[in-house]
Amino acid sequence: MTVPVMRRPRIKPEHRAYRTVDGHVRIGSVVHGIGAEIRDPDGWVWTLVEAMDGTRDAGAVVAEVARRHPGLRLPDADVVQAMTDLTTAGYVEDAGAAPPAELSERERERYSRGMTLLRWMDLRPRESAWEPQVRLRRSRVLLIGVGGTGGAAARDLVASGVGRLHCVEPDVVDLSNLNRQTLFRETDLGTPKIDAALTALRALNSDAAVTGERREVRGPADLEDLLADAPGGHDDRPAYDVLLLAADRPAVIRRWANQVCLESGTPWAEAGYRGPLVSVGVFRPGRGACWECLRRAEIQRRDLRLAPGQDEDAASPRMPWNPVNAVTAGLSGSLLAHAALMLLCGIPPIDPGCRFGLNLMTPGDPIMQRSERRPDCPACTRPTAGPGRREPS
Repeated sequence: MTVPVMRRPRIKPEHRAYRTVDGHVRIGSVVHGIGAEIRDPDGWVWTLVEAMDGTRDAGAVVAEVARRHPGLRLPDADVVQAMTDLTTAGYVEDAGAAPPAELSERERERYSRGMTLLRWMDLRPRESAWEPQVRLRRSRVLLIGVGGTGGAAARDLVASGVGRLHCVEPDVVDLSNLNRQTLFRETDLGTPKIDAALTALRALNSDAAVTGERREVRGPADLEDLLADAPGGHDDRPAYDVLLLAADRPAVIRRWANQVCLESGTPWAEAGYRGPLVSVGVFRPGRGACWECLRRAEIQRRDLRLAPGQDEDAASPRMPWNPVNAVTAGLSGSLLAHAALMLLCGIPPIDPGCRFGLNLMTPGDPIMQRSERRPDCPACTRPTAGPGRREPS
């Protein structure tokens, strides 16, 4: 990992340090997965984090620590190493970094709160705290399904600053959709969902390029065609950086997406709800379990005690209607958008090949499924010709 040179190192405001009653230094907030505690028997670490307030260059920070602790005879190299360690851990930003030219002043104002959240969760050293937002602006996302889950995901992605979103949806708006598909209004009844969705999304953020088509995915070939051809994408990059699946039919569509993404090397995520269970699966070909690996591992883990030949739907029946409201659909869509941001920006860092979410029946009982790649997997153990994708940084 390359540690950028900080012109004026500053502890991120969200990571502001404090001293505990026993003199230790806690930094990174009290959020699990971010914060850390540093022993500081001589007190100079606390002086260091106070001096890293964005008003001094690195040399002046070292001099300030030496000035305030003359009796320690502390080597400058130790202070420099401590600054490097804090920077490597993601607690430091450069107060002297220039705003990115790629983002207009209007965009920086619009995304200023989102930038600070990404900065808070980001544990990688950056030249600028705006780098993840710039990455979002450059990204291309393909979204299959713009109903309850997909509509919420599209809304959150467009609001968050994803640069290009292409939506695919075959249906029209009907009255039973309006209890959870919040992109649509009563005036949209009878209108193709894709038309109503594009109108709503473009009104939300004119800086995002939102396109779409009324199309049904009927097999892997349809997904291959969609992934190969992005509207407005004519450079040497892959057509899309991420595939998001929010469609629930046909039932085999997740298997198709897994197959096509493995072959093309495309990171992808899928989300939805099953009654009070809301979850998202996150996958990156070549890293961790694929969708099929995870599904097989979960079937083994659950041990439904079914009779030989008995279908698993006997334990959790599927009905011709889908029990859902705006809360479950909205949560699943927001989780899908969150997964996309993770895949696009690497914030927060996550090992792919997992499913996570929540059970609304028992708050505090999260859903977390993870598996290693399975040697018996019929999907990801097959040779594929797909290109590798650059990891987000």
